[in-house]
Amino acid sequence: MLPTVVTKKITLDDGREIIIETGKLAKQADGSAVVKMGDTMLLATVVSNPEVREGIDFMPLSVDYQEKFAAAGKIPGGFLRREGKLSDHEVLISRLVDRAMRPLFPDDFHGDTQVNIFLISADNNILPDALAALAACAAISVSDIPFNGPISEVRVISINGQYIINPSPAQMEKAELDLMVGASMDNILMVEGEMKEVSEELMLGALKAAHDAIKKHCQVLKELEAAVGKTVKRTYNHEVNKPELKAKIKTELYQKAYDVARRLNANKKERGKGFKEVLEAFVANYPAELLEEDLPLIKRYYHDIEKEAVRNMVLDERVRLDGRKLDEIRPIWTEVGYLPAAHGSAIFTRGETQSLTTVTLGTKLDEQMIDSAMFEGSNKFMLHYNFPGFSTGEVKPNRGPGRREVGHGNLAFRALKMVMPEDKDNAYTVRVVSDILESNGSSSMATVCAGTLALMDAGVRISSPVSGIAMGLISDASTGKWAVLSDILGDEDHLGDMDFKVTGTEKGITACQMDMKVEGLSYDVLSQALNQAKAGRLHILNEMKKSLAEPRADFKPNAPRIINVRIPKELIGAVIGPGGKVVQEIQRVTGATIVIEEIEDAGMVNIYGKDKEILDKAYNWVKGIVQLPEVGEVYTGKVKSIQPFGAFVEFLPNKDGLLHISEIKWERLETMEGVLEIGEEVKVKLIEVDKKTGKFRLSRKALLPKPEKQESKA
Repeated sequence: MLPTVVTKKITLDDGREIIIETGKLAKQADGSAVVKMGDTMLLATVVSNPEVREGIDFMPLSVDYQEKFAAAGKIPGGFLRREGKLSDHEVLISRLVDRAMRPLFPDDFHGDTQVNIFLISADNNILPDALAALAACAAISVSDIPFNGPISEVRVISINGQYIINPSPAQMEKAELDLMVGASMDNILMVEGEMKEVSEELMLGALKAAHDAIKKHCQVLKELEAAVGKTVKRTYNHEVNKPELKAKIKTELYQKAYDVARRLNANKKERGKGFKEVLEAFVANYPAELLEEDLPLIKRYYHDIEKEAVRNMVLDERVRLDGRKLDEIRPIWTEVGYLPAAHGSAIFTRGETQSLTTVTLGTKLDEQMIDSAMFEGSNKFMLHYNFPGFSTGEVKPNRGPGRREVGHGNLAFRALKMVMPEDKDNAYTVRVVSDILESNGSSSMATVCAGTLALMDAGVRISSPVSGIAMGLISDASTGKWAVLSDILGDEDHLGDMDFKVTGTEKGITACQMDMKVEGLSYDVLSQALNQAKAGRLHILNEMKKSLAEPRADFKPNAPRIINVRIPKELIGAVIGPGGKVVQEIQRVTGATIVIEEIEDAGMVNIYGKDKEILDKAYNWVKGIVQLPEVGEVYTGKVKSIQPFGAFVEFLPNKDGLLHISEIKWERLETMEGVLEIGEEVKVKLIEVDKKTGKFRLSRKALLPKPEKQESKA
């Protein structure tokens, strides 16, 4: 039986079309849809279990985006030659979709829900990441899973102040701003992107342009939902509630929780201990026969009351948990060069958040190789972020970076990438590693600050220092009150309505990431958050400059040095030698690392060494190979062999010339015995190059003073 296919179309302002199709593929999923733009096609599916696991009081949502290599006509690399665990690139796209969708599931819906998005056909001119959330939401729209959507995402760039939605890769190369924006019909939910030191006004304009485009997507998704007949969603009962218990806890504990918050204790552990004692006192007096059944509800209701108390304190008294003003930044101290053996290092501490960051300079051989369905190449700037359990006083096994670590590291990477020197001005592979040693609010922004200081400590010529700040929001729709918070604590992130991270230089913004947890964020609030963030960023920059204001003039003594030698393309083979024999010998004898590459119509020999002596030896060797012999030039050569008629001298690498017996001394020599030894260094002058054979004639006597003629006796 042929499938019943429903198709909807979205027409972009420039005439391009996005096609949404459902009913043909993956029909055993709760919902599935294919989104197509050009030759790029995404298949999205969603499945949600009707039963709920015991003890679950949150939304167990997982989103997995995966690019099938066959979509681009490629076979995966590696030993297995098949798709494996998600790459960091795929994890980041999965997070973008997750962050836009998660806030719109009902608060009391706790069914295990999985969203899969597969790239099944690839068009090099149409990037799939900007279509992933649209595909995911299309799949949910045609299912019976409860969801307060629809939502969609778009990419927006700016070229000379002009905004373009879902641009081509060629257009992105010219962009001064690149944002991914997720939104519903009414509210922006998620923002992430990078910029070339742009203004707050340009970024706000990009958000408005993106939201206008998303509204059109949402309207088409509603039409798709109606056409499939899925406007009525499944019924569910995932929470048991006791209104009387909730009212009792609020009556007895709200003021106590408010009083703990009002102590304005800057210490995270002490504050947590105070809140915990309020709950423990209530539990201790609770009827023992009811405690086992009601304890999960007591904890949940108390959490809600604690959250309400803290939020009301901020809105009513304009003070925060640690006693700061709304726009006040926590105390900062920094130190550079803390690790003597690292190529660059820095400590950045803000309040109870601390990053120890290192910079390592490597050769071209250290570049990260990238092999994905949509891209092949290499990356010479890397940033890795680690978040061990002890940073929050917890016991947590080290199992490698999770999605959170990948996402936080990527944000810091994008922030610093914008100020890194261009490849032509930087021959090094640069790796930045941030180890979070303490965490209470925005360790990713601490990574940006510590990363900047460590790069400058290493002598990397970044164009400007970068700082970052995390902004929060607490609002009350019923009263209209709201407060934008600078440099938020971990508690304020958890209890607030917005987490908005902004990084930048003195000139402008370089990266941002925003997640909204509340509806109705106006552009006035967003504008204030951006302007308040700018003031905070500049304050943090000034504190950082107290330790180091600009890159060091030179690299650390233990950092590798480099010389770049541009050579004619036809001489690359001479430097490499048969089977790599010559370049391997240079590296073995001198201790240098040599990387040779073709650039345009020439060759580039990159010579890396630990010190100047190693560099000079390798450089002179390479220079000798590619140097063209010039008649009249003097060279220091080495005797390679001795013949009755003279000696053959290697005066340049792989270039031998004949030093005839008549050219050794002004005096006549009858034999070569005892005149020269094999391996002996001699200075010679090139006196002739045979035009027919290309053979070289050398002279030693031409460098010796000519003896005066003796007068004959009468």
